[in-house]
Amino acid sequence: MVAMGGFMHESNSFNPALTTLDDYGISEPGSTPGGLDRYEKASGEIGGSIAGARAAGFDLFPTLFADATPKGPLTDGTFDTITARLIAKIKTAPKLDGILLALHGAMVTQSHPHGDEEIVRRVRAAFGPRIPVIVTHDFHANVSPEIVRLSTVLITYKQNPHLDTKDRGIQAARLMGRVLKGEIRPTQAVAKPPMVYNIIFQNTYGAPFKPITDETFRLEKDPRFLAVSAPGGYQYGDCPFMGPSAIVCTDNDAALAGREAERLGGMMWATRDRLRLNLPEPAAAVRGAARASKFPVALFDTGDNIGGGSAGDSTFLLAELLSQKAEGWVMTIADQAAVSAAKRAGIGGAFDMEVGGKTDRMHGKPVRVKGLVKSLHLGEYIETAVRHGGSRYHSLGHAAVIRVEGSTGDLENLLLVTARRTSPDSLNQIVSCGIYPERQRILVAKGTIAPRAAYEPVAAEIVPVDSPGATAVNPARFQFKHARAGMFGLK
Repeated sequence: MVAMGGFMHESNSFNPALTTLDDYGISEPGSTPGGLDRYEKASGEIGGSIAGARAAGFDLFPTLFADATPKGPLTDGTFDTITARLIAKIKTAPKLDGILLALHGAMVTQSHPHGDEEIVRRVRAAFGPRIPVIVTHDFHANVSPEIVRLSTVLITYKQNPHLDTKDRGIQAARLMGRVLKGEIRPTQAVAKPPMVYNIIFQNTYGAPFKPITDETFRLEKDPRFLAVSAPGGYQYGDCPFMGPSAIVCTDNDAALAGREAERLGGMMWATRDRLRLNLPEPAAAVRGAARASKFPVALFDTGDNIGGGSAGDSTFLLAELLSQKAEGWVMTIADQAAVSAAKRAGIGGAFDMEVGGKTDRMHGKPVRVKGLVKSLHLGEYIETAVRHGGSRYHSLGHAAVIRVEGSTGDLENLLLVTARRTSPDSLNQIVSCGIYPERQRILVAKGTIAPRAAYEPVAAEIVPVDSPGATAVNPARFQFKHARAGMFGLK
């Protein structure tokens, strides 16, 4: 019997809004009939672990799964409460042979800069050093040497956008099956090149990162290697081991694991001459998009990357779209007050209020928007294709589409206001609200790499924008207190 649980968060050290219990969705799927159905139908690592366990021939004991939208660090109370509940649930397993843990790898708490490491430390303290503990991490994990030592195997997503999450869950479960049968003796090593691998360059489907990712796949074809991971790291988690990692797990060959981890880390280090930022700021990005010869142009608002823990209500690009009188644009902003105003006005009613810029001072000032309420929505949608992170069920909260002044019959300017922050990993975020992206000239998505899988099929061009915010891509905008000094790319 293998216990399976998850406690995930991507914590942005520069977002002043702390993450609390109220931010978390917590489920205990093993306690209700059909409780695992939603996980099996999705493309995440939990569904992969279920399929992998079935193929490997061992029983799973589902415990607790806790997840929250990226935000600021967790309060100590939140972290302690969920970790204790997870461990308590694992202890109720009728027989415990191993533990599968789905952790993000970039969790920061008030007291623990490497929150995921502390989770595994507490699990080890509760269940001892001998029980197999296999951990899965996001590609944006800031991996510490200690969590590698504490885990039997540590596997991270290989791809960004994250289209391989289910595969990594399958891999983790298959390795657990082999460990339980005594077929393998996992031995791990990690290398940490002294650098920040800027998120702008973390697209694993193109240069400069693709050859590194390809090498992890190539090595795993050799039976001596059980798992090979090369996560890019998370530059908004201010912690001692921020940055990329190379993690190699062999079958009882420590020297080979160490040698190959250092070689992969060297491949990362060798790309540093290609990691130079040269992105347009919001004003230039909007001007360029308006003058493009092919449409739609997708502007990625990197400073308000919701998947990286930002507010979701940045207005820098909205202000430029309005002041430059751009035509045929669509943008999404999280603003509960704007949704409420639209509901009061009703479909076809006048809309006139300041939108966005209400969470903090990092994401711009509220911007006056005039227009009419085109439609109102429940805000729920399904993504059936494999998209970033593998999630299937999504919710914007209640939402409204505002037809902004300056629209024409052929070129509408559309502002989607939502009650919840949601990362634009699926085009259904806007399609479900009656917006057809192929008819627009400018698409604004609040993300950096994650939206690519959704937007590349429809956009003539994707332009990352150097916008301010909690997820600004330029590290010089932030003051790091815990990251290792002297790392390449930090300043």
